[in-house]
Amino acid sequence: MAEIKDPENTLILETTKGQVVIQLLPQVAPEHVARIKELAREKAYDGVVFHRVIDGFMAQTGDVQFGKQGSETFNPGRAGMGGSSKPDLKAEFSATSHIRGTCSMARSQNPNSANSQFFICFADAPWLNKQYSVWGQVISGMEFVDQIKRGEPVKDPDSIVSARIAADV
Repeated sequence: MAEIKDPENTLILETTKGQVVIQLLPQVAPEHVARIKELAREKAYDGVVFHRVIDGFMAQTGDVQFGKQGSETFNPGRAGMGGSSKPDLKAEFSATSHIRGTCSMARSQNPNSANSQFFICFADAPWLNKQYSVWGQVISGMEFVDQIKRGEPVKDPDSIVSARIAADV
């Protein structure tokens, strides 16, 4: 595991493939980082599936409404269409590039529609730059992200077992 320099701004994702450590970037997207931390601390991401995984591009997860296994609202057919009960976030686009391991918020056509869903880039995706809010970078465990089952939608998807802020564990 990577050395954790700032536990308050480090997200530890236990996935069905292994542990992924993400350095949060509050200096780049303070409101998006605050939302990720809030949802992690509420355990909202626990059990959420990777519903859209495109080889050579990215793995998307974070639908706490329809993508959370074991919840009353879990619906594999609708995973990816929901968010959280919190209000959508105003875009925090930056000059931070979408490279391998970048964590960025998913959204609809509306730039100010990010809520709880996010994706992790498998490879550089420069066409996303300045159009999606980057909030983190994988510092350990990309080999596990690489193993996440592919599909749109994914059959029998991998999931986040738990999402915790390092300062809390």
